[in-house]
Amino acid sequence: MTMGKIIFYEDRNFQGRSYEASSDCSDMSSYLSRCHSCRVESGCFMVYDRPNYMGNQYFVRRGEYSDYQRMGMSDCIRSSRMIPMYKGNYRMRIYERENFGGQMHELMDDCDNMMDRYRMSDCQSCNVMDGHWLMYEQPHYRGRQMYMRPGEYKSFREMGMSNMKFMSMKRIMDSSY
Repeated sequence: MTMGKIIFYEDRNFQGRSYEASSDCSDMSSYLSRCHSCRVESGCFMVYDRPNYMGNQYFVRRGEYSDYQRMGMSDCIRSSRMIPMYKGNYRMRIYERENFGGQMHELMDDCDNMMDRYRMSDCQSCNVMDGHWLMYEQPHYRGRQMYMRPGEYKSFREMGMSNMKFMSMKRIMDSSY
């Protein structure tokens, strides 16, 4: 299994002190007073603007990210999670309402517009059976993102996503790495 490697920097444009990670980091402040840029050398990660994988999140893969504000973060990077490489089937059930209520649809591939495909205007809970997914606030994989790994998500509102609607979903596949 390929390990991911990400380097975080205190300042924009990869300046200042740095911290290298190849696993999850729930609180960046243990290593750096702030984190304004990062460089992904391998693998894929989600970075968050609050500790403990909360707040705005952003998907990063191999490349350079010179300024956290360009990622849509309101504060600097405070935590990060490595996304494991996955080979296999992808399956997720999306539900119109919390606690798996209302309309349900099962996805096994990317969906660039939930409204067009399913006539579903809201998605408030989901069950990820297989694979790792990114959910997006707007159609065509735009806007704020949320990383979903296998598990049951009964209420996006309770996860701190109360003012977000998810309108598109994409599998995190080998090609992402």
